[in-house]
Amino acid sequence: MYLELFKLHDLPFRLSPDPQFLYLSKQHARAKAYMESTIWFTDGFVVITGEIGAGKTTLIETFLRELQTDAVVAQINQTQLSPTAFLQTVLVQFGFSPFDMKKAEVLATLNQFLVEQHASGRKVLLIVDEAQNLSHRVLEEVRMLSGIETTKEKALRIILAGQPELNDKLNSPELVQLAQRVRLRFHLTALSRAETAAYIDHRLEVAGSQGRRIFANETYATIYKYTGGVPRLVNTLCDTCLMAAFTRAADSVTVADLEAAIQELQWVEVASNTNRMRTLNMEHSMPPGTDTGHPVARILLASAGKTVLERELKPGRLVIGRTSDNDLQIDSKFISRHHCQIVTQADSCLIEDLNSTNGIYVQFKRVRRYNLNDGDVVQVGQHEIMYIDERAPRSRGSGDLAETDVHPKPRAD
Repeated sequence: MYLELFKLHDLPFRLSPDPQFLYLSKQHARAKAYMESTIWFTDGFVVITGEIGAGKTTLIETFLRELQTDAVVAQINQTQLSPTAFLQTVLVQFGFSPFDMKKAEVLATLNQFLVEQHASGRKVLLIVDEAQNLSHRVLEEVRMLSGIETTKEKALRIILAGQPELNDKLNSPELVQLAQRVRLRFHLTALSRAETAAYIDHRLEVAGSQGRRIFANETYATIYKYTGGVPRLVNTLCDTCLMAAFTRAADSVTVADLEAAIQELQWVEVASNTNRMRTLNMEHSMPPGTDTGHPVARILLASAGKTVLERELKPGRLVIGRTSDNDLQIDSKFISRHHCQIVTQADSCLIEDLNSTNGIYVQFKRVRRYNLNDGDVVQVGQHEIMYIDERAPRSRGSGDLAETDVHPKPRAD
């Protein structure tokens, strides 16, 4: 990788949430303070929302790292659950094995546990990430849990974190009772232009830059234009910029490197009225009359030799990873939170590793980027992805292999 060239001791723009790299903008500092308030207030029920990639999960991880030792925490990340399965998952986080219990037994066990913890002087906290995926029925169970109390105070503190759709659910007439229980609600916005520049410098400093200017001053404004200040997008673009500079053996990122990274990622400028990244406007690169919404390829996801999922590929970007905020979720300990991405264009398809722990492999060789051809099989953790091109047949074996190494056994991330 490029660490030695840039004299860094760590990758500065990983996509996985790392509290060490947390940049506390005014917005992030306020959201963190709201989380911390759940410990001090006896009726703590806090909702934190934000766009995809705004830094919610990193805030949660930082909050948990700094949490006092007398707190007992249940952290739920898989939120596409039935009401009973959700309650069982909460109990598992508290050290129980509740899968043979009926719902009444689960609720009784939870109630008893919370009362016992309170009597022992311990604070109990439930944190639900990606809470926008919770069904109305599960959110109603959350409301019921928030009502468990002793003679003086609530027995359970709750933090719900999710995308803006969570607010829409909480504002629905069916959940008015739950909304009334929320003491604090905060929406985490993207970074400003100045904060984006400070965010980049902060992460480079933590990674070991020691004040050295690695990105040219004139690159910052353009980075903001193409990311909208969304931290995850800033990480992706900046990491690709460093790779572009690395390929020409330069220890600083120029405007030319930035332009090469933007072209490689196939990004367009983010609209000023949104924090979400627009997908590439393929009309500029496709023949007149082409239907940009028509699938140009598809992938088959297999495990243990059996196909478990099929997904069509249209022009744009498909992010693959372990957590539910990905476009394609693979729930496996061998898959990183954000493992890889497939970028589909009019006449090509590229798969790219997103600094994952176990990497991606083609023909037993580890690759960072690879141009997919019809019939290619990519190993991702203990799963295989077969690429099927729906366009004119192309020759096999012409994929662009890069950054190869010996194929190790995948390990849990």
